[in-house]
Amino acid sequence: LLGVLFALVVADGLITQYLIMSNMGIEANPFLNTWVHQDRFLYIKIIGALLCVFILWDIYRHWSRLAMSASLVFVIVYTAIVYWNVGVFFTQHV
Repeated sequence: LLGVLFALVVADGLITQYLIMSNMGIEANPFLNTWVHQDRFLYIKIIGALLCVFILWDIYRHWSRLAMSASLVFVIVYTAIVYWNVGVFFTQHV
């Protein structure tokens, strides 16, 4: 589950950066908005995803049900975000 979460966060970063560089979308997160036009954006997404995965792994050692529930919620949210981004991509290319 944590691997899927990491992959979804990285996919979100790649797709978002492509959409923004192609003038097909915007970054809605005000904290990342200034970084999205730089090469460091993807590094920030990767480091942030790794940090979240390690924190959830640590939580899992003490409260496994909480960590599993939180991970599942994050996977669902990021799946929706990636589908949204892919939808924006396809609507711009059709």
